[in-house]
Amino acid sequence: MILSQNLSYYQTIDSSGMLGILDKFPQQCRDAFELASNFPIPEDYRKCKHIVFSGMGGSAIGADIIRSYSLYKIGYPLTVIRNYRIPKFINRESLFFACSYSGNTEETLASFQEARKKKARIIVICSGGKLLELARKNRIPCLVIPEGYPPRQALGYSFFSPLKILGNLGIIHKLSNEVEETLSVLTRLRDNNLSFDIGIKNNPAKKLAYFLKNKFPVIYGSCDYLDAVITRWRGQFAENSKTLSSVNFFPEMNHNEIVGWRFPQKLLKDFAVLMLRDSSEHKRVSQRIEITKELLKKDGFKIKEIWSQGNSLMARMFSLVYIGDFASFYLGILNSIDPTPVEPIVYLKKKLLSV
Repeated sequence: MILSQNLSYYQTIDSSGMLGILDKFPQQCRDAFELASNFPIPEDYRKCKHIVFSGMGGSAIGADIIRSYSLYKIGYPLTVIRNYRIPKFINRESLFFACSYSGNTEETLASFQEARKKKARIIVICSGGKLLELARKNRIPCLVIPEGYPPRQALGYSFFSPLKILGNLGIIHKLSNEVEETLSVLTRLRDNNLSFDIGIKNNPAKKLAYFLKNKFPVIYGSCDYLDAVITRWRGQFAENSKTLSSVNFFPEMNHNEIVGWRFPQKLLKDFAVLMLRDSSEHKRVSQRIEITKELLKKDGFKIKEIWSQGNSLMARMFSLVYIGDFASFYLGILNSIDPTPVEPIVYLKKKLLSV
């Protein structure tokens, strides 16, 4: 199959309209940042000593990227939990974000109730559902975001909205310039490199899709800043391409996984390695990556490197996010499957309701 530059070709497979959502992602990011600009926050929320995000799947990945982005920028511990339970340390001094795009995620609802019992300072982010009802009933600040997206494709709202709230609280500073550059980089990438009407020669996402067709992607990169981006790639390959993949991070990967590239030989021949790269890499990490590439190439494995683009950290991180989102979309098209539906997740949720 050849990836066309004709819109009708994509619409035949992409009947749910994922391509349109991808095209509008830069505007979604702007809308999300502006939505939170005047969000009212109680004054005592500024007195928190640690920050906790609770969410699942697409509602949690924005928090993961905030954690990576702010790792060396803020003086607060920031934790992301994906569970029914919350850590024991959560108390009155915790700033607790309950994030559920639908507002009906049962794990997030359960953790929200536990955080209430602990008297945490809670902020809810959702588009509706039970979580919105509970927030309003208990007079808890709630940022209501637009509905109608697949949760994973509402990343603008799950990242830029809570990030702006943290900025409003004085926890993180000087966001506006980075946000503007990020939106500029995303728009340029879409228009010049990633759009459906750009041929494979100048389209890195289409190149990646061809590279990964009928392969098992193994995604590596630095644990600084890129760990959440790499996790995003894995999630997008799973949901958009219906493709299983694995991830690991440098330098940890060099202390165990590097030895595992021997067996089972019948499976390994279908593995493809992606290296996500960024200028912020620690010097020793960069050296480790080069040596690892040497070892893998010596054993015959094919490797693709994807470098971030932009000046600011935020722009560089989101350039990789956007390339990965488009690559997973094009791989779904090559797999002749509508990228949007996630039937196993829907089935699992229905079964859980009956038990």
